[in-house]
Amino acid sequence: MKFGLMTSLLLAQVVFSSAIWVQGSQDASSNGIGSQASTNSNESLLTLHSAVSEVQLVFTVTDKHGHYVRDLKQEDFDILDDRKPPEKILSFRSETDLPLQVGLLIDMSQSVRERFTFEQEAAIAFLNQSLRPKYDQAFVIGFDMTPRVTQDFTDDIGKLGIGIRLLQPGTLTAMYDAVYYSCNKLLKESQNRPVRRVLILLSDGNDNASSVTRERAIEIAQQAEVSVYTIETSLAAGGRGQKNLGAIAAKTGGRSYVPNQIAEVADAFAAIQTELRSQYAVSYKPEGFKLDGHYRTIEIRTPKKHGIRIRSRTGYRSAKIASDR
Repeated sequence: MKFGLMTSLLLAQVVFSSAIWVQGSQDASSNGIGSQASTNSNESLLTLHSAVSEVQLVFTVTDKHGHYVRDLKQEDFDILDDRKPPEKILSFRSETDLPLQVGLLIDMSQSVRERFTFEQEAAIAFLNQSLRPKYDQAFVIGFDMTPRVTQDFTDDIGKLGIGIRLLQPGTLTAMYDAVYYSCNKLLKESQNRPVRRVLILLSDGNDNASSVTRERAIEIAQQAEVSVYTIETSLAAGGRGQKNLGAIAAKTGGRSYVPNQIAEVADAFAAIQTELRSQYAVSYKPEGFKLDGHYRTIEIRTPKKHGIRIRSRTGYRSAKIASDR
Protein backbone atom coordinates (compact mmCIF):
# COMPACT_ATOMS: atom_id res chain seq x y z
CA MET A 1 0.00 0.00 0.00
CA LYS A 2 1.23 3.54 -0.53
CA PHE A 3 2.43 5.52 2.36
CA GLY A 4 -0.53 7.09 4.02
CA LEU A 5 1.93 7.11 6.55
CA MET A 6 3.88 5.23 8.73
CA THR A 7 3.51 3.67 11.84
CA SER A 8 1.29 1.52 9.95
CA LEU A 9 -1.35 -0.32 11.48
CA LEU A 10 -1.27 1.83 14.42
CA LEU A 11 1.56 0.38 16.29
CA ALA A 12 -0.51 -1.67 18.64
CA GLN A 13 2.37 -1.95 20.98
CA VAL A 14 1.60 -4.75 23.37
CA VAL A 15 3.79 -3.84 26.30
CA PHE A 16 4.02 -6.46 28.97
CA SER A 17 5.17 -3.91 31.48
CA SER A 18 5.12 -5.98 34.62
CA ALA A 19 6.36 -9.17 33.04
CA ILE A 20 9.77 -10.66 33.68
CA TRP A 21 11.73 -11.65 30.59
CA VAL A 22 13.97 -14.66 30.94
CA GLN A 23 16.77 -15.52 28.56
CA GLY A 24 16.08 -18.46 26.26
CA SER A 25 18.41 -21.29 25.59
CA GLN A 26 19.43 -20.59 22.00
CA ASP A 27 21.07 -17.57 20.45
CA ALA A 28 20.79 -16.41 16.85
CA SER A 29 23.56 -18.69 15.67
CA SER A 30 22.20 -21.83 17.31
CA ASN A 31 18.87 -21.11 15.64
CA GLY A 32 20.63 -21.19 12.31
CA ILE A 33 20.78 -17.42 12.11
CA GLY A 34 24.39 -16.40 11.54
CA SER A 35 25.60 -13.02 12.73
CA GLN A 36 28.97 -11.39 12.45
CA ALA A 37 27.73 -8.70 14.80
CA SER A 38 27.50 -10.77 17.93
CA THR A 39 27.44 -14.38 18.99
CA ASN A 40 26.97 -13.41 22.60
CA SER A 41 24.28 -15.40 24.37
CA ASN A 42 22.80 -12.06 25.45
CA GLU A 43 21.28 -11.87 21.96
CA SER A 44 19.18 -14.97 22.57
CA LEU A 45 15.43 -15.02 22.38
CA LEU A 46 13.60 -13.93 25.52
CA THR A 47 10.36 -15.48 26.69
CA LEU A 48 7.63 -14.12 28.92
CA HIS A 49 7.86 -15.76 32.31
CA SER A 50 5.40 -14.18 34.72
CA ALA A 51 1.81 -13.07 34.38
CA VAL A 52 0.98 -10.01 32.35
CA SER A 53 -0.70 -7.25 34.31
CA GLU A 54 -0.69 -4.57 31.60
CA VAL A 55 -0.93 -4.38 27.85
CA GLN A 56 -0.06 -1.13 26.14
CA LEU A 57 -1.26 -0.38 22.63
CA VAL A 58 0.15 2.44 20.56
CA PHE A 59 -1.99 3.02 17.49
CA THR A 60 -2.71 5.38 14.62
CA VAL A 61 -6.10 6.69 13.51
CA THR A 62 -6.81 8.16 10.06
CA ASP A 63 -9.91 9.26 8.16
CA LYS A 64 -10.97 7.96 4.74
CA HIS A 65 -8.59 10.42 3.07
CA GLY A 66 -5.60 9.22 5.08
CA HIS A 67 -5.44 12.30 7.30
CA TYR A 68 -4.57 11.78 10.94
CA VAL A 69 -7.39 12.02 13.47
CA ARG A 70 -5.89 13.30 16.71
CA ASP A 71 -8.90 14.55 18.72
CA LEU A 72 -10.67 11.34 19.75
CA LYS A 73 -11.32 10.48 23.41
CA GLN A 74 -11.13 7.23 25.35
CA GLU A 75 -14.91 6.78 25.15
CA ASP A 76 -14.72 6.81 21.33
CA PHE A 77 -12.86 3.48 21.30
CA ASP A 78 -13.86 -0.11 21.99
CA ILE A 79 -10.94 -2.49 22.57
CA LEU A 80 -11.20 -6.26 22.26
CA ASP A 81 -8.38 -8.48 23.52
CA ASP A 82 -8.99 -12.12 22.61
CA ARG A 83 -12.52 -10.98 21.60
CA LYS A 84 -13.22 -9.70 25.13
CA PRO A 85 -13.20 -6.16 26.55
CA PRO A 86 -10.29 -5.49 28.92
CA GLU A 87 -10.80 -6.10 32.62
CA LYS A 88 -9.71 -2.51 33.24
CA ILE A 89 -8.46 0.49 31.26
CA LEU A 90 -5.40 1.80 33.11
CA SER A 91 -4.50 4.87 31.05
CA PHE A 92 -5.29 6.65 27.79
CA ARG A 93 -3.55 9.51 26.02
CA SER A 94 -3.53 11.01 22.57
CA GLU A 95 -0.61 12.17 20.41
CA THR A 96 1.72 10.06 22.49
CA ASP A 97 5.33 11.12 22.75
CA LEU A 98 6.84 7.91 24.08
CA PRO A 99 10.58 7.40 23.55
CA LEU A 100 11.51 5.55 20.38
CA GLN A 101 13.75 2.53 19.98
CA VAL A 102 14.39 2.25 16.25
CA GLY A 103 16.10 -0.56 14.40
CA LEU A 104 17.19 0.36 10.87
CA LEU A 105 17.42 -2.87 8.88
CA ILE A 106 18.90 -2.48 5.39
CA ASP A 107 19.06 -5.14 2.67
CA MET A 108 22.64 -5.44 1.39
CA SER A 109 22.01 -8.31 -1.03
CA GLN A 110 23.02 -8.14 -4.68
CA SER A 111 19.41 -7.50 -5.76
CA VAL A 112 19.44 -3.95 -4.31
CA ARG A 113 22.94 -2.92 -5.44
CA GLU A 114 21.85 -0.27 -7.98
CA ARG A 115 19.84 1.75 -5.43
CA PHE A 116 22.00 1.19 -2.38
CA THR A 117 23.71 4.59 -2.06
CA PHE A 118 20.48 6.59 -2.35
CA GLU A 119 18.79 4.41 0.26
CA GLN A 120 21.70 4.97 2.65
CA GLU A 121 21.42 8.74 2.34
CA ALA A 122 17.63 8.66 2.78
CA ALA A 123 18.03 6.59 5.94
CA ILE A 124 20.56 9.07 7.37
CA ALA A 125 18.21 11.97 6.65
CA PHE A 126 15.39 10.14 8.43
CA LEU A 127 17.47 9.63 11.58
CA ASN A 128 18.57 13.26 11.55
CA GLN A 129 14.96 14.42 11.48
CA SER A 130 13.42 11.81 13.79
CA LEU A 131 15.75 10.96 16.67
CA ARG A 132 15.80 13.20 19.73
CA PRO A 133 19.13 13.17 21.59
CA LYS A 134 19.03 11.74 25.13
CA TYR A 135 15.47 10.48 24.50
CA ASP A 136 15.34 8.19 21.46
CA GLN A 137 17.82 5.51 20.39
CA ALA A 138 18.52 3.57 17.22
CA PHE A 139 20.80 0.88 15.83
CA VAL A 140 21.86 -0.06 12.30
CA ILE A 141 21.90 -3.58 10.87
CA GLY A 142 22.72 -4.59 7.30
CA PHE A 143 21.94 -8.04 5.98
CA ASP A 144 22.57 -10.35 3.09
CA MET A 145 23.05 -13.97 4.23
CA THR A 146 23.62 -12.78 7.81
CA PRO A 147 22.67 -9.72 9.87
CA ARG A 148 25.57 -7.43 10.76
CA VAL A 149 25.37 -4.68 13.38
CA THR A 150 27.40 -1.71 12.16
CA GLN A 151 26.17 0.59 14.94
CA ASP A 152 24.60 -0.51 18.20
CA PHE A 153 22.01 1.43 20.24
CA THR A 154 22.88 5.12 20.43
CA ASP A 155 21.33 8.58 20.20
CA ASP A 156 24.41 9.88 18.37
CA ILE A 157 23.30 10.69 14.81
CA GLY A 158 26.91 10.94 13.64
CA LYS A 159 27.72 7.40 14.75
CA LEU A 160 24.51 6.08 13.19
CA GLY A 161 25.38 7.77 9.90
CA ILE A 162 28.81 6.16 9.93
CA GLY A 163 27.17 2.81 10.62
CA ILE A 164 24.90 3.22 7.61
CA ARG A 165 27.78 4.21 5.31
CA LEU A 166 29.79 1.18 6.44
CA LEU A 167 27.23 -1.11 4.80
CA GLN A 168 28.37 -2.74 1.57
CA PRO A 169 26.26 -4.77 -0.91
CA GLY A 170 26.59 -8.54 -0.51
CA THR A 171 25.14 -11.70 -2.04
CA LEU A 172 22.08 -13.76 -1.04
CA THR A 173 19.14 -12.52 1.06
CA ALA A 174 18.11 -13.86 4.49
CA MET A 175 15.49 -11.23 5.29
CA TYR A 176 13.38 -13.25 7.73
CA ASP A 177 16.48 -14.19 9.73
CA ALA A 178 17.43 -10.50 9.91
CA VAL A 179 13.97 -9.48 11.14
CA TYR A 180 14.06 -12.25 13.74
CA TYR A 181 17.51 -11.22 14.94
CA SER A 182 16.63 -7.50 15.09
CA CYS A 183 13.43 -8.08 17.06
CA ASN A 184 15.33 -10.15 19.61
CA LYS A 185 17.81 -7.32 19.91
CA LEU A 186 15.02 -4.82 20.58
CA LEU A 187 13.39 -7.22 23.01
CA LYS A 188 16.44 -7.66 25.21
CA GLU A 189 17.16 -3.94 25.55
CA SER A 190 16.04 -3.25 29.10
CA GLN A 191 13.87 -0.20 29.80
CA ASN A 192 12.46 1.24 33.01
CA ARG A 193 9.72 3.11 31.14
CA PRO A 194 7.34 2.41 28.25
CA VAL A 195 8.85 2.81 24.79
CA ARG A 196 7.79 2.32 21.20
CA ARG A 197 9.82 -0.33 19.43
CA VAL A 198 10.03 0.22 15.69
CA LEU A 199 11.87 -1.65 12.95
CA ILE A 200 12.28 0.02 9.55
CA LEU A 201 13.05 -2.56 6.89
CA LEU A 202 14.42 -1.50 3.50
CA SER A 203 14.34 -4.45 1.11
CA ASP A 204 12.89 -5.79 -2.12
CA GLY A 205 11.10 -8.35 0.07
CA ASN A 206 12.60 -11.44 -1.51
CA ASP A 207 14.23 -14.09 0.65
CA ASN A 208 16.34 -16.98 -0.57
CA ALA A 209 18.54 -17.89 2.39
CA SER A 210 16.66 -17.68 5.73
CA SER A 211 16.49 -20.49 8.24
CA VAL A 212 13.27 -19.14 9.82
CA THR A 213 9.93 -18.66 8.08
CA ARG A 214 8.05 -15.43 7.46
CA GLU A 215 5.44 -16.52 10.00
CA ARG A 216 8.09 -17.10 12.67
CA ALA A 217 9.62 -13.67 12.01
CA ILE A 218 6.19 -12.06 12.37
CA GLU A 219 5.46 -13.93 15.58
CA ILE A 220 8.70 -12.85 17.20
CA ALA A 221 8.02 -9.23 16.21
CA GLN A 222 4.60 -9.44 17.86
CA GLN A 223 6.08 -11.00 20.97
CA ALA A 224 8.75 -8.29 21.13
CA GLU A 225 6.13 -5.53 20.64
CA VAL A 226 7.92 -4.34 17.51
CA SER A 227 6.05 -2.53 14.74
CA VAL A 228 7.75 -3.16 11.41
CA TYR A 229 7.60 -0.48 8.72
CA THR A 230 8.71 -1.70 5.32
CA ILE A 231 9.97 0.26 2.33
CA GLU A 232 10.16 -1.75 -0.86
CA THR A 233 13.25 -0.99 -2.90
CA SER A 234 12.62 -2.95 -6.12
CA LEU A 235 10.41 -0.23 -7.68
CA ALA A 236 8.51 -3.01 -9.48
CA ALA A 237 4.80 -3.34 -8.80
CA GLY A 238 3.43 -6.54 -7.27
CA GLY A 239 5.29 -9.81 -6.87
CA ARG A 240 6.18 -12.08 -3.98
CA GLY A 241 8.54 -9.58 -2.36
CA GLN A 242 5.85 -6.92 -2.07
CA LYS A 243 3.44 -9.44 -0.56
CA ASN A 244 6.06 -10.52 1.98
CA LEU A 245 6.72 -6.95 3.10
CA GLY A 246 3.01 -6.15 3.26
CA ALA A 247 2.28 -9.17 5.44
CA ILE A 248 5.08 -8.36 7.90
CA ALA A 249 3.97 -4.75 8.25
CA ALA A 250 0.24 -5.46 8.53
CA LYS A 251 0.55 -8.09 11.24
CA THR A 252 3.02 -6.19 13.41
CA GLY A 253 1.26 -2.82 13.52
CA GLY A 254 3.48 -1.11 10.98
CA ARG A 255 2.90 -0.04 7.42
CA SER A 256 4.22 -0.99 4.01
CA TYR A 257 5.43 1.60 1.52
CA VAL A 258 5.90 0.93 -2.18
CA PRO A 259 7.71 3.87 -3.83
CA ASN A 260 7.16 4.26 -7.58
CA GLN A 261 10.57 5.83 -8.07
CA ILE A 262 13.76 5.98 -6.07
CA ALA A 263 13.18 9.58 -4.93
CA GLU A 264 10.00 8.45 -3.14
CA VAL A 265 12.06 6.39 -0.70
CA ALA A 266 12.80 9.65 1.11
CA ASP A 267 9.06 10.46 1.07
CA ALA A 268 8.34 7.12 2.73
CA PHE A 269 10.82 7.90 5.50
CA ALA A 270 9.18 11.30 5.99
CA ALA A 271 5.76 9.67 6.23
CA ILE A 272 7.01 7.27 8.89
CA GLN A 273 8.47 10.15 10.87
CA THR A 274 5.13 11.99 10.87
CA GLU A 275 3.14 8.95 11.90
CA LEU A 276 5.38 8.15 14.82
CA ARG A 277 4.42 11.54 16.28
CA SER A 278 0.68 11.17 15.58
CA GLN A 279 -0.51 8.29 17.72
CA TYR A 280 -2.66 7.26 20.67
CA ALA A 281 -1.60 5.10 23.59
CA VAL A 282 -3.84 3.03 25.84
CA SER A 283 -2.85 0.59 28.57
CA TYR A 284 -5.17 -2.00 30.03
CA LYS A 285 -5.39 -5.17 32.02
CA PRO A 286 -6.50 -8.05 29.77
CA GLU A 287 -9.44 -10.20 30.80
CA GLY A 288 -8.64 -13.83 31.60
CA PHE A 289 -4.97 -13.76 30.60
CA LYS A 290 -3.12 -17.08 30.95
CA LEU A 291 0.40 -18.23 30.11
CA ASP A 292 -0.86 -21.06 27.91
CA GLY A 293 0.70 -20.30 24.53
CA HIS A 294 -2.61 -18.98 23.25
CA TYR A 295 -2.66 -16.38 20.45
CA ARG A 296 -4.69 -13.40 21.59
CA THR A 297 -6.13 -11.16 18.89
CA ILE A 298 -6.35 -7.39 19.28
CA GLU A 299 -9.06 -5.25 17.72
CA ILE A 300 -9.86 -1.56 18.22
CA ARG A 301 -13.14 -0.09 17.02
CA THR A 302 -14.80 3.32 16.87
CA PRO A 303 -18.54 2.41 16.82
CA LYS A 304 -19.71 6.02 16.99
CA LYS A 305 -17.27 7.36 14.42
CA HIS A 306 -17.62 6.46 10.74
CA GLY A 307 -15.02 6.57 8.00
CA ILE A 308 -12.26 5.90 10.53
CA ARG A 309 -9.33 3.55 9.97
CA ILE A 310 -7.28 2.22 12.86
CA ARG A 311 -3.91 0.57 12.39
CA SER A 312 -2.58 -1.66 15.15
CA ARG A 313 -0.87 -4.90 15.89
CA THR A 314 -3.18 -7.80 15.12
CA GLY A 315 -2.37 -9.72 18.30
CA TYR A 316 0.28 -11.46 20.38
CA ARG A 317 1.02 -14.92 21.72
CA SER A 318 1.34 -15.54 25.43
CA ALA A 319 4.27 -17.72 26.34
CA LYS A 320 3.55 -21.24 27.44
CA ILE A 321 5.45 -22.07 30.59
CA ALA A 322 6.49 -25.68 30.82
CA SER A 323 5.73 -27.61 33.97
CA ASP A 324 8.66 -28.23 36.29
CA ARG A 325 7.62 -31.83 36.56
